[in-house]
Amino acid sequence: METAVEVKELTKKFGEHLAVHNISFRVKKGEIFGFLGPNGSGKSTTIRMLCGIITPTSGSGSVLGYNIYSETEVIKQHIGYMSQRFSLYEELTVRENLEFYAGVYGLDSSQTKKRIADIIELANLQGRENFQARMLSGGWKQRLALGCALIHQPPLLFLDEPTAGVDPVSRRIFWEIIRYLAKSGITVFVTTHYMDEAELCDTLGFIHGGKLIAFGTPDQLKEQYGYNSLEDVFVSFVGKEELDRVKGLFEERATSLAGGGNI
Repeated sequence: METAVEVKELTKKFGEHLAVHNISFRVKKGEIFGFLGPNGSGKSTTIRMLCGIITPTSGSGSVLGYNIYSETEVIKQHIGYMSQRFSLYEELTVRENLEFYAGVYGLDSSQTKKRIADIIELANLQGRENFQARMLSGGWKQRLALGCALIHQPPLLFLDEPTAGVDPVSRRIFWEIIRYLAKSGITVFVTTHYMDEAELCDTLGFIHGGKLIAFGTPDQLKEQYGYNSLEDVFVSFVGKEELDRVKGLFEERATSLAGGGNI
């Protein structure tokens, strides 16, 4: 299968801080790739390198066949990117935001009209075209942001915690859209803290402390590490020591209370 993203021994340092250390992985075209890790683990730094926003310190990588060192501007034209923070124009309407991004990507008037109609239908934004973005709830804002990222029909989408803070119904609708996009051939590179969302990914990569510590399908990872859930796998990587410490503390206090002690 063709490759959408490939990195080899990719590293990024900020001064003395090693944000990403010697990671290597491959994302296949048309799959949903989940990139998991706690805050500060290197997820966003990796994405920013792949999107051509920052230059790696060392290592190599390609996005859609384009070099992440020398072809960053070409990469930016061929990808869609959506961050966890709503970064569109609050005072513009839904339609005006879509028109703005169509202009950024150089769509002509006929292309813009067709793509806006397609996006409105895909994101189920009918009836909200003339709403200012600030009037939309969190879930509707995220659908609009996704629509803006898709306006130029990119073959690869980077979604950085796209459903953070969104209600469960909106999250499920958003993921139905993601799955539809993947089935239509778009590669989706997504970060998330929700393990039910991670279960929907074709392949997962776990990053912690700047290092890629696990890679595989959800079932492969659960089998490899001997857990029934991805949440347990995740906790075993990044929080088991602290969790065991807290459990031990509560057990000691429970024993003390049973013996007549005080909290």
